[in-house]
Amino acid sequence: MAALFQFENYLIQLKAEIEAFPNDASLWMVPKGVSNSPGNLALHLAGNLQHFVGALLGNTGYVRDRDLEFSIKGQTKEYVLEQIEKAHEVVQATLSSLTEEQENAIFPSDFRGKMVKVNVALSHLLAHLAYHNGQINYLRRMLYA
Repeated sequence: MAALFQFENYLIQLKAEIEAFPNDASLWMVPKGVSNSPGNLALHLAGNLQHFVGALLGNTGYVRDRDLEFSIKGQTKEYVLEQIEKAHEVVQATLSSLTEEQENAIFPSDFRGKMVKVNVALSHLLAHLAYHNGQINYLRRMLYA
């Protein structure tokens, strides 16, 4: 599946971004005028992928706490990286097993207010991953470049 290659590239990039922060506390800094810390954005991405790809497509049983993704503070870089790695493993396992028929099936849940095919939902999830990856990169450079 072509999307797997792209998801993996962005997840590797996300890990590198988090590793580039100078210390644990730096992940939770929020510049004036910004709503979310890099750490919270990273946890949001991990939770989002574990929910939409893992739980809904891969039947992993993951239960998402979206509010916690944005409210938790002060975790270590190691913890954040572990969450990203869990999401990476779920994405790899789930997407590598999808057949073309499954990719063209209807996503198993209402997706952003509409019923869409799995491949459309995956395109949105990939764009979401890339968008927040860019935000994390920009925040790191704003705070520590």
